[in-house]
Amino acid sequence: MSKGEPNFDSIARPYRWLEYLTLARALEKTRNHYLPQLLDRRQALVLGDGDGRFLAQLLVNNPQLQADAVDSSAIMLQLLRQRCESATSDAKTRLRTYQSNALSFPLENSYDLIVTHFFLDCLTQPELNNLIRRIAKNVPPGTLWLISDFRIPRGPMRLPARLLVRSLYLAFGVLTGLRTTHLPDHATPLTQAGLVRIEHQYRLAGILTTELWQTQPTP
Repeated sequence: MSKGEPNFDSIARPYRWLEYLTLARALEKTRNHYLPQLLDRRQALVLGDGDGRFLAQLLVNNPQLQADAVDSSAIMLQLLRQRCESATSDAKTRLRTYQSNALSFPLENSYDLIVTHFFLDCLTQPELNNLIRRIAKNVPPGTLWLISDFRIPRGPMRLPARLLVRSLYLAFGVLTGLRTTHLPDHATPLTQAGLVRIEHQYRLAGILTTELWQTQPTP
C-alpha cells in the first residue's frame, strides 16, 4: 500500500456489524438488487467489495462466472475469499483475488461485468474520471457496470442525506485515513466514456442508489 492511501484493514472484521448498526440491511439490499440480471455474465471485475457478501451471492447465483476481486486491504480480501469459499465449493477455481490499488490494476481480462458497490465514493473526482476512462477503453460492447452508492436527493431528505454522508466521511477519515470528503459525480464521466444507464433503483428515501450502466458499440 502506497504512502497516503487509506488503510481499511482496521475496520475489515467489524465492517459488517458497523454497517448493520448504521443503516441496518439497506446497503446489503441495495447491493443485491440487480443480482437476478447478472446471470448471463461470464467474467467479472469486482472492485472494493469489502468482506465479499455480494460476490459470494454472485458466485452462487451464477455458477458460470469467473471473478477477479481487487482491494487494497489484505484483511478484506482474506474475509472475501473465506466467505466465497464457504458459499460455493468451486470458488477456489473461479475466484482470483488481488491486493492492489484499483487505479493501477492491470486490465488483462475481457470483462463483461464491472462491480463497484460503495467504492467510487472513496475516490476523488480526478481519480474517478481516470478509472472510468481506463476501464471503458478496455471492455467490450455490452459490458455491464453495476454501481451502488450514496446520493444527495432533492427535497426534504436533502439535508439529512448531507449530514449522513458528511458524518460517514468523517468517520472513515478517522478510522482509515480516507482523504475524500464529498461524493464524486460518476454519471458524467460514465456518459462521456460512452456508457448508458439502463436501470436504476433508489432506497432509503433516495439516499442510496444502485444502477446498471452498459457500454455501447463504437460508432
